[in-house]
Amino acid sequence: MIVIGITGPTGAGKTTALNQLEALGGCVLDADAVYHQLLEEDGDLRRALESRFGPLTGADGSFDRKKLGGVVFHDRAAMDDLNAIVTPYIDRALKARLAAAEQEGRPAAAIDAIRLVENGLAGLCDATLAVTAPAEVRVARIMAREGIPEEYARARVAAQQSDEFYRSACGYTLVNDCATAEEFGRNARTLLERILQEHKGR
Repeated sequence: MIVIGITGPTGAGKTTALNQLEALGGCVLDADAVYHQLLEEDGDLRRALESRFGPLTGADGSFDRKKLGGVVFHDRAAMDDLNAIVTPYIDRALKARLAAAEQEGRPAAAIDAIRLVENGLAGLCDATLAVTAPAEVRVARIMAREGIPEEYARARVAAQQSDEFYRSACGYTLVNDCATAEEFGRNARTLLERILQEHKGR
């Protein structure tokens, strides 16, 4: 089974690429979704986080992600500590899901992670793909998708890594500068088919 790490900034079109991989028979593993599930279900992780950041359990017993976010959002050292704590848990969970996908006979799997490179998750992958798009395209997509004002969308875009960071860190790049979503979908499928072919039998 070929594992492709797919990353890139918000609003670039990663979802389209992931959908195309699913259409080719692959499965998609969302690193954020895995992280959120672990926060709710893994007692060891919650204890490790509370040991560093203090009580994080809400009155209803659920994990208070907003409280954690408030602690780490403007504190680089705290954010680094958070990533150092959670990454090994996410790594183990993704490995288990990849093993299950391989047992199912899947030809490919994608790890969807905006911090694929920074958190070392690229090490789980046979190939890495950066999905990028012009800033104006991303701003428009974020505004339409999330219903937020332009200034907030621009702040989101400005806060993320540059396209050059993603391009230099990944083996393949898919640029979303197409006139239509259909055209971009076709380009994504063509590139994914090429990646699968180039890594077959390695």
